[in-house]
Amino acid sequence: MSKYNYIKWFDEISKENVGIVGGKGANLGELTKSKLPVPPGFCVTAQAYLKFIDYAGLDEVVRLLMESLDVEDTDKLTYVSKEIQKKIKEGEFYPELKEEIISAYEEFSKKLNVKDPEVAVRSSATAEDLPDASFAGQQDTYLHISGEEELLKHIRDCFASLWTSRAIYYREKQNYNHFNVALSVVVQKMVNSEKSGVMFTANPVTSDTNQMMINASYGLGEAVVSGTVTPDEYVIDKKSGKILEKNIAAKESMVVKKSHGVGTEVVKVSDYLGKDAVNKECLNEKELEKLVEMGKKVEAHYGSVQDTEWGFDKDTKEFYFLQSRPITTLKENNENREENGEMEEEKLVTLVKGLAASPGIGRGKVKLIKDVSEINLVEDGDILVTGMTNPDMVPAMRKAAGVVTDEGGRTCHAAIVSRELQIPCIVGSKEATKVLKNGDTVTVDATRGIVYQGNVLKESKKEENAGKNGASIGNIDELRNIFAPVTATKIYMNLGEPSLIDRYKDLPLDGIGLMRTEFIFTNAIGAHPMYLAKTGQGDFMIEKLAEGIAKVAQALYPKNVVVRMSDFRTNEFRGLKGGDEVEPIEQNPMIGWRGVSRYISPDYEEGFRLECRAMKKVREEYGLTNVIAMLPFVRTPEELVVVKDIMADEGLKQSKNFKIWIMAEVPSVVMQAREFARLVDGFSIGSNDLTQLTMGADRDSGVLNNMGYFDERNEAVKRALKILIEAANAEGITCSICGQGPSQYPELCEFLVECGITSISVNPDTVEYTRRLVASVEQKIILKKLRNL
Repeated sequence: MSKYNYIKWFDEISKENVGIVGGKGANLGELTKSKLPVPPGFCVTAQAYLKFIDYAGLDEVVRLLMESLDVEDTDKLTYVSKEIQKKIKEGEFYPELKEEIISAYEEFSKKLNVKDPEVAVRSSATAEDLPDASFAGQQDTYLHISGEEELLKHIRDCFASLWTSRAIYYREKQNYNHFNVALSVVVQKMVNSEKSGVMFTANPVTSDTNQMMINASYGLGEAVVSGTVTPDEYVIDKKSGKILEKNIAAKESMVVKKSHGVGTEVVKVSDYLGKDAVNKECLNEKELEKLVEMGKKVEAHYGSVQDTEWGFDKDTKEFYFLQSRPITTLKENNENREENGEMEEEKLVTLVKGLAASPGIGRGKVKLIKDVSEINLVEDGDILVTGMTNPDMVPAMRKAAGVVTDEGGRTCHAAIVSRELQIPCIVGSKEATKVLKNGDTVTVDATRGIVYQGNVLKESKKEENAGKNGASIGNIDELRNIFAPVTATKIYMNLGEPSLIDRYKDLPLDGIGLMRTEFIFTNAIGAHPMYLAKTGQGDFMIEKLAEGIAKVAQALYPKNVVVRMSDFRTNEFRGLKGGDEVEPIEQNPMIGWRGVSRYISPDYEEGFRLECRAMKKVREEYGLTNVIAMLPFVRTPEELVVVKDIMADEGLKQSKNFKIWIMAEVPSVVMQAREFARLVDGFSIGSNDLTQLTMGADRDSGVLNNMGYFDERNEAVKRALKILIEAANAEGITCSICGQGPSQYPELCEFLVECGITSISVNPDTVEYTRRLVASVEQKIILKKLRNL
């Protein structure tokens, strides 16, 4: 009989003990009993949580806080959640419970023959219909924890995570009794992962139970599970072990143990393992065979296909299962296909590969477009294939079911616009326009960056109907907004097409950090501003531009909407009606006549004045004073003074009630950051152009992208970012950034927040992820400061 009342060792647990140790603990016990490789450990039971709450006198406190809570009141929900978590984290352990935890940890140390061994401390909810099951990762996990005091602290933190605002909201909406909830904590030997990943014992894309899929990358599995790194991917025939498909990714970052203190940090693979490791296959043939063997065993034991997490310990050179759960959707999909007589194996023929730039799957007929004169050939549901898109192609992109380009990186025009329009997009394929033929039916898998032959990777009818139900999607976004973490750093969104605001307005965003007006010029106005001015049609432009801005500002009022004045380059302006008559031909428009240099020129000043009048109309006639003006591609303080005078002349005088920002994207702004900061109310760092100009690397060059020159994490770029942030903070103005860097590279996000950036603006597809990432970074910074006190 066990000497513990509140501790259960893994070999004492089975899948039947969910009510005692939660789903995660029960599965780990089941795996241990089945002799599958699992890092040893023990569970602090759900009864321990209840005893902790009772002894600390928190039950009535929690009931009192919850009594009058309206979960639809976000401020109150956040307050109640923080208060409950704070009180739990400050609570005292029941003496017997504390003694048992310490005793179990000491016993565990002896078993491992290591003093104060490092462990993973993982939350495990006690019922399958709790948030832990319905919303993956809702409760907390802490890695590389060592020592009795750290262990006790992080067990308390796990207890507290049962009362996050999102968990409270979800339980309330599911009519689940908050006080029937309990939480077990898994304490498990920390695998010093050299490499890790996930393994599905069926193909989750095609629902083929004769195949398995393995994802692998360096370091801890957190990077793979969270999606912060693109892993190597293998599709394997389960019976023969033959590799049916292999995609080796550029694995830029990895999660490892912190060099100092407890916890983890993100590092560059090239710095940690060497440059060769980035593009090298991280699993060898024998390791892959071992994983396949383990996958077959775990599936055989459970009698069903499994979704597992695994790690390869660099100390023991052994693979371990860290988790296993059933894949619940495959049975239904197979039944549907069987009913329709479609059980034959789906053949996937790869035609083209490239960079996955905007996630999703699109199917349709190929339409090859050489230039803008052919965009009328694109019909609804076609796959647009071209060398590279430009703003004139946006109307065709709106019709397309997918976009594939030969050139470009993840920050090129095709990538940015496709993410905003939520169109699957693959860029930098090098040969799409040569391989893909007009009229051929293809499937664009922009999650993995592959174009397949034919209409494949079909969703079930249930999934299709869910995708078509706009009301359901809206409700999900509202729910996400409610339980999104609160951050000191504002999370803004980039937007170009005003009509899309209804789709995105319920995302957990603090406003629009970059509204591009170019979409309004292309889609609603269609003519060059100077052409309209000369032909007496200026009012038409003012009206249409004002309508587009107002639509967004009204939907988000009173949240800020930062509107960037037109930033077309000469080659793009020439595509508008009348543009070829007034625009010069430049050899390098990217660094040519654009932004403020254009606004103050006699050849465009009247066009800029029309833009100013449209903004004034929005603010004064529509009363939408949440609109902020932003000036792009500023080069000198002198031109900034001139353009501000023009704006003031049009009734847009900088004041407390009307703020002016500039895009900080030219190195000259970095060099004179303090001078610029004294002239405006905010910087928005255009990280794409700033990186391009700092590194002398064309951001649309697939060659340079693949060689790593276009990377915001380059030391020169980071120094420029820090200078701008520090100058803005010194002068007391806002400093934002609009670019994918912070959401693409967690370590860059941490760097920016540590430097003191006040807001981060990203594309719609990464708003929620970036908010969670920033919340995590801010928490790390706070903990770091507390440790230094």
